[in-house]
Amino acid sequence: MTSADPTQVSHWRPLRLLLDAMDADIARLYAERGIEGLSPRFTMVLIRLAHAGPLTIRDLAEAFDRTHSAMSQTVAALRKEGLVGTRPGSDARTRLVHLTDKGRELVPFLEAEWRATEDAVAELEAEVPYPLTQVVEDLRLALERRPFRDRVVAHLEEA
Repeated sequence: MTSADPTQVSHWRPLRLLLDAMDADIARLYAERGIEGLSPRFTMVLIRLAHAGPLTIRDLAEAFDRTHSAMSQTVAALRKEGLVGTRPGSDARTRLVHLTDKGRELVPFLEAEWRATEDAVAELEAEVPYPLTQVVEDLRLALERRPFRDRVVAHLEEA
Protein backbone atom coordinates (compact mmCIF):
# COMPACT_ATOMS: atom_id res chain seq x y z
CA MET A 1 0.00 0.00 0.00
CA THR A 2 1.20 3.47 -0.84
CA SER A 3 -1.04 5.48 1.50
CA ALA A 4 -3.82 5.40 4.05
CA ASP A 5 -7.19 4.05 2.92
CA PRO A 6 -8.79 6.98 1.05
CA THR A 7 -12.29 5.58 1.61
CA GLN A 8 -11.98 6.60 5.27
CA VAL A 9 -12.64 10.20 4.17
CA SER A 10 -15.82 11.12 2.32
CA HIS A 11 -17.24 14.62 2.14
CA TRP A 12 -20.63 13.45 0.88
CA ARG A 13 -21.11 10.22 2.87
CA PRO A 14 -23.11 12.15 5.53
CA LEU A 15 -25.47 13.40 2.81
CA ARG A 16 -25.94 9.89 1.42
CA LEU A 17 -26.58 8.56 4.94
CA LEU A 18 -29.08 11.37 5.60
CA LEU A 19 -30.99 10.63 2.38
CA ASP A 20 -30.87 6.88 3.11
CA ALA A 21 -32.32 7.51 6.60
CA MET A 22 -35.14 9.63 5.15
CA ASP A 23 -35.92 6.93 2.57
CA ALA A 24 -35.90 4.33 5.36
CA ASP A 25 -38.47 6.41 7.26
CA ILE A 26 -40.71 6.49 4.18
CA ALA A 27 -40.26 2.74 3.68
CA ARG A 28 -41.23 2.24 7.33
CA LEU A 29 -44.36 4.34 6.69
CA TYR A 30 -45.21 2.11 3.72
CA ALA A 31 -44.81 -1.00 5.89
CA GLU A 32 -47.03 0.55 8.60
CA ARG A 33 -49.69 1.07 5.91
CA GLY A 34 -49.37 -2.53 4.73
CA ILE A 35 -47.45 -1.71 1.55
CA GLU A 36 -44.76 -4.34 1.23
CA GLY A 37 -42.07 -4.65 -1.42
CA LEU A 38 -42.11 -1.02 -2.55
CA SER A 39 -39.00 1.13 -2.34
CA PRO A 40 -39.60 4.87 -2.04
CA ARG A 41 -37.44 5.37 -5.12
CA PHE A 42 -40.03 3.46 -7.20
CA THR A 43 -42.96 5.66 -6.16
CA MET A 44 -42.43 8.26 -8.87
CA VAL A 45 -42.64 5.58 -11.56
CA LEU A 46 -46.03 4.39 -10.33
CA ILE A 47 -47.35 7.94 -10.09
CA ARG A 48 -46.08 8.83 -13.57
CA LEU A 49 -47.64 5.70 -15.05
CA ALA A 50 -50.95 6.66 -13.46
CA HIS A 51 -50.81 10.07 -15.14
CA ALA A 52 -49.09 9.35 -18.45
CA GLY A 53 -48.94 5.60 -18.94
CA PRO A 54 -48.57 3.17 -20.45
CA LEU A 55 -44.98 4.16 -21.23
CA THR A 56 -41.93 2.41 -22.60
CA ILE A 57 -38.96 1.74 -20.37
CA ARG A 58 -37.07 4.23 -22.52
CA ASP A 59 -39.72 6.92 -21.92
CA LEU A 60 -39.60 6.27 -18.17
CA ALA A 61 -35.80 6.36 -18.13
CA GLU A 62 -35.75 9.68 -19.97
CA ALA A 63 -38.47 11.14 -17.73
CA PHE A 64 -36.39 10.49 -14.62
CA ASP A 65 -32.87 10.94 -16.00
CA ARG A 66 -32.03 7.27 -15.48
CA THR A 67 -30.30 4.78 -17.72
CA HIS A 68 -32.39 2.29 -19.64
CA SER A 69 -30.71 -0.49 -17.65
CA ALA A 70 -31.56 1.10 -14.29
CA MET A 71 -35.17 1.68 -15.32
CA SER A 72 -35.43 -1.86 -16.66
CA GLN A 73 -34.34 -3.13 -13.21
CA THR A 74 -36.91 -0.87 -11.54
CA VAL A 75 -39.68 -2.16 -13.82
CA ALA A 76 -38.59 -5.75 -13.14
CA ALA A 77 -38.81 -5.12 -9.37
CA LEU A 78 -42.24 -3.51 -9.72
CA ARG A 79 -43.43 -6.36 -11.93
CA LYS A 80 -42.20 -8.89 -9.37
CA GLU A 81 -44.36 -7.14 -6.76
CA GLY A 82 -47.35 -7.22 -9.11
CA LEU A 83 -47.55 -3.42 -9.38
CA VAL A 84 -46.87 -3.12 -13.11
CA GLY A 85 -47.17 -5.30 -16.16
CA THR A 86 -45.66 -5.10 -19.61
CA ARG A 87 -47.05 -5.74 -23.05
CA PRO A 88 -45.65 -5.50 -26.58
CA GLY A 89 -45.10 -2.01 -27.90
CA SER A 90 -45.03 -0.62 -31.40
CA ASP A 91 -42.16 -2.89 -32.48
CA ALA A 92 -40.55 -6.14 -31.37
CA ARG A 93 -37.93 -4.37 -29.22
CA THR A 94 -40.36 -2.16 -27.33
CA ARG A 95 -42.35 -3.05 -24.22
CA LEU A 96 -45.05 -0.84 -22.75
CA VAL A 97 -45.21 -0.65 -18.97
CA HIS A 98 -48.63 -0.24 -17.39
CA LEU A 99 -50.07 -0.26 -13.91
CA THR A 100 -51.82 -3.35 -12.65
CA ASP A 101 -54.96 -3.03 -10.57
CA LYS A 102 -52.79 -3.51 -7.46
CA GLY A 103 -50.47 -0.69 -8.58
CA ARG A 104 -53.38 1.59 -9.47
CA GLU A 105 -54.92 1.08 -6.01
CA LEU A 106 -51.74 2.41 -4.37
CA VAL A 107 -51.49 5.61 -6.40
CA PRO A 108 -53.83 7.82 -4.31
CA PHE A 109 -51.86 7.05 -1.15
CA LEU A 110 -48.51 7.41 -2.96
CA GLU A 111 -49.54 10.82 -4.33
CA ALA A 112 -50.59 11.93 -0.84
CA GLU A 113 -47.31 10.63 0.60
CA TRP A 114 -45.33 12.40 -2.16
CA ARG A 115 -47.02 15.72 -1.36
CA ALA A 116 -46.60 15.19 2.39
CA THR A 117 -42.92 14.37 1.86
CA GLU A 118 -42.41 17.54 -0.19
CA ASP A 119 -44.13 19.54 2.57
CA ALA A 120 -41.93 17.89 5.21
CA VAL A 121 -38.78 18.67 3.20
CA ALA A 122 -39.86 22.32 2.85
CA GLU A 123 -40.52 22.44 6.60
CA LEU A 124 -37.11 20.90 7.31
CA GLU A 125 -35.36 23.34 4.97
CA ALA A 126 -37.07 26.26 6.73
CA GLU A 127 -35.36 25.16 9.96
CA VAL A 128 -31.83 25.54 8.60
CA PRO A 129 -30.05 28.70 7.48
CA TYR A 130 -29.00 27.35 4.08
CA PRO A 131 -31.50 24.97 2.44
CA LEU A 132 -30.29 21.93 0.52
CA THR A 133 -32.18 23.05 -2.58
CA GLN A 134 -30.06 26.21 -2.56
CA VAL A 135 -26.89 24.17 -2.06
CA VAL A 136 -27.81 21.99 -5.03
CA GLU A 137 -28.47 25.01 -7.24
CA ASP A 138 -25.21 26.69 -6.17
CA LEU A 139 -23.28 23.48 -6.89
CA ARG A 140 -24.98 23.14 -10.28
CA LEU A 141 -23.93 26.67 -11.20
CA ALA A 142 -20.37 26.07 -9.98
CA LEU A 143 -20.20 22.93 -12.14
CA GLU A 144 -21.42 24.89 -15.14
CA ARG A 145 -18.45 27.17 -14.64
CA ARG A 146 -16.01 24.29 -14.21
CA PRO A 147 -17.18 20.68 -14.71
CA PHE A 148 -16.55 18.09 -12.01
CA ARG A 149 -14.43 15.97 -14.34
CA ASP A 150 -12.06 18.90 -14.87
CA ARG A 151 -11.78 19.39 -11.12
CA VAL A 152 -10.97 15.70 -10.55
CA VAL A 153 -8.36 15.71 -13.32
CA ALA A 154 -6.70 18.78 -11.83
CA HIS A 155 -6.38 17.00 -8.47
CA LEU A 156 -5.05 13.86 -10.14
CA GLU A 157 -2.37 15.92 -11.82
CA GLU A 158 -1.38 17.37 -8.44
CA ALA A 159 -0.90 13.87 -6.98
